[in-house]
Amino acid sequence: MRIAIAGTSGRMGLALVEALAKSADARLTAALEQQGNACLGRDAGELIGVPSGVRISADIEGGLAQADCLIDFTRPAGTLNHLEICRRLGVSLVIGTTGFDTEGKLLIQDAARDIPIVFAPNMAVGVNLVFRLLDVAARALSDGYDVEIIEAHHRHKVDAPSGTALRMGEVVAAALGRDLAECAVYGREGHTGERPAPQIGFATVRGGDIVGDHTVLFAGTGERIEITHKAASRMPYALGALRAARYMQGKTRGLFDMQDVLGLR
Repeated sequence: MRIAIAGTSGRMGLALVEALAKSADARLTAALEQQGNACLGRDAGELIGVPSGVRISADIEGGLAQADCLIDFTRPAGTLNHLEICRRLGVSLVIGTTGFDTEGKLLIQDAARDIPIVFAPNMAVGVNLVFRLLDVAARALSDGYDVEIIEAHHRHKVDAPSGTALRMGEVVAAALGRDLAECAVYGREGHTGERPAPQIGFATVRGGDIVGDHTVLFAGTGERIEITHKAASRMPYALGALRAARYMQGKTRGLFDMQDVLGLR
């Protein structure tokens, strides 16, 4: 399987290069970056001491012409640009980028009519198992328990709450028969009054090099249940993305997420 990586010199890009170096059934064929990036022309694995034999390039179309699948953990504007090129060339796409607005999500749905796409806010296998556990917990704890979601990431993350935290909120809200857009609270300050029972609260922490911590708290009378996932490195996301790429082999179109990839649907 021939894999192209967008944003190769970034933190996730380098984790993907490392994961591909250890893969028996997939290889890096294109390492892509923006024009002006300081790493253009360098070996994609040079920064992690794992030479790949593939030079980092800004030639998106040329790189994708040599790939079966693009893995993209960049930013919404870049991902949507890559989406159109993948659609035109018939290249499958794994999207780990977060922060899309409604219009961006609709563009991804439309492109999936022509190419296979795995689009998920978090590619880690453990996180996607947590999504399933949250559905079970929310249904069992539907009466008398307040739900709060706490997430922490490194200082460089540009969107908040994280896509994973938002997806956790969506899972819990759906299980409880609520609309997250109506019950979510993203910050509290000053005299807020008592907490309405239907609320789902979000708290965001940004600092240092935290890879990604997520906790969903179900707070009842006399007890608290916490479901937590902590990532110690970006490798779980990279391995999950490769698993997603493998899942799309043989598929010609369709929009999927990690629940599909892992058979948890």
